Amino acid sequence: MRVRRSSSTDSAIPTSSMADIAFLLIIFFMVTAVFSATKGLEMRLPPDDEEDTKPTPVPAVLIQVLEDHVLLDCNVARIEDILPYLEPRLTNNPNKPVILYTHPRVEYRRMVRVYDLLSNTEPRHFDVKQIHILTQADIADYVEIFGIDPLTSQCG
Repeated sequence: MRVRRSSSTDSAIPTSSMADIAFLLIIFFMVTAVFSATKGLEMRLPPDDEEDTKPTPVPAVLIQVLEDHVLLDCNVARIEDILPYLEPRLTNNPNKPVILYTHPRVEYRRMVRVYDLLSNTEPRHFDVKQIHILTQADIADYVEIFGIDPLTSQCG
């Protein structure tokens, strides 16, 4: 009986266990790696104070633009009276917020006139740094959360 020899040899590299070795190496390096999660963060607890000093909230100045007049913290005024009213309040506390609300029936240009007046205080010695424009959606969200209208409850 004659034995046949194959003339071609299989030149492929056996890679069946290559995936197993790769996963074992990945797991090894993940387990042995040292991660420092707080390296860039400074973790300090606040000092123990005997008195709990909470910052007092700064009441905002509310400007309501209505059809024929303006309300400055619920006081009837004209547009020309806004800057003289704000000057003593913002000179003492320049970061005091100013909330600007325009009634829905008021013309848009009237609100823009008040906003321009607040944003350009050149001849005065104070700046309005925080102008917040209150929208109808903001008021609706407030009423939904707290159950009261912030404008009517503020002015009583």
